[in-house]
This record gives sequence, C-alpha cells and structure tokens, in this order.
Amino acid sequence: MSSIRFGTDKATLLAKVVQRVKELKQQTLEISDSDQTLLPSETDEISVLHYGDYSNDGHIIFKASLCCDDRSDLLPDLMEILKSLHMKTLRAEMVTLGGRTRSVLVVAADKEMHGVDSVHFLQNALKSLLERSSKSLMERSSGGGGGERSKRRRALDHIIMV
Repeated sequence: MSSIRFGTDKATLLAKVVQRVKELKQQTLEISDSDQTLLPSETDEISVLHYGDYSNDGHIIFKASLCCDDRSDLLPDLMEILKSLHMKTLRAEMVTLGGRTRSVLVVAADKEMHGVDSVHFLQNALKSLLERSSKSLMERSSGGGGGERSKRRRALDHIIMV
C-alpha cells in the first residue's frame, strides 16, 4: 500500500512541478513583452484599451499607454486627468530614455459611472494632454528662433486603439 501512495505522491509532485514551470515560462514571456513595449518611441502615441471585464469590486479596468517628450509636469497632469474622470490607478510603469517617456497605466473606473465606452473619454483626455504639451514646447522653442520646433520634437502621431 505504501508504494501506491508513494507513486501517487510522486505523480502529484511532478504535476505541480510541471505546472510551476509553465507559470514561470508565462511570466518570462510577459516580462519580455512588457520590456519591449515599455521603451519610449520617437513619436507621440496614445493607446487605451478595455483591459478586462468588471473586477470583483465593481470596477471596469482600462490599460492606457502614453509616449511623449519627458517633462516635469507630466505626472501631475496625468493624475489630474484620472481624478477628473473618477478613475484610480491600479498599476503604473514608466520609462524615460533620451528625453522621451512612456507611461503605461492600468486604471479602474466605477461601473456605475463608466462603461466600456469610457475608453473614448480617457483617449480624448490623453490626446488633450499631448496637444497641450506640444503647444507649450512650440512656445518655448519659438522664443528665440522664428517658431521652429526643436529637432527632438516629432510631429504628433497618435496611435489610438480600442
């Protein structure tokens, strides 16, 4: 009887090891995918996706990505936008490289105030943030040089996904 029980325990242990290896492989894929998508690009980009159905606590989840020139007022502006839309940040990843920054936010909105169509509200708010940023950069760079934009500044190229 003990050999049967030992065999079952061994099989159970092996099944747990196989499951854990699969989980680790999946985590590795997710990490490598997020590293590549987190690097800032040369163009301004916005991406807002419905991330999932309602969470257990009655919130709808969105994933928003914003890539633009790095500036000191970006975080306060992002926080103000989320506050005005009554959304809270669940997770944030931000990378700055060469004067450019990419912010990836997972945000939650109360399902009684928001629906899946709230993607458009968040997109428009982020688009407005990028346009304000472009305008202020143009004003700063036009101070002494005839209104030309700086070399680092690229044309506003919004990539919006639903």
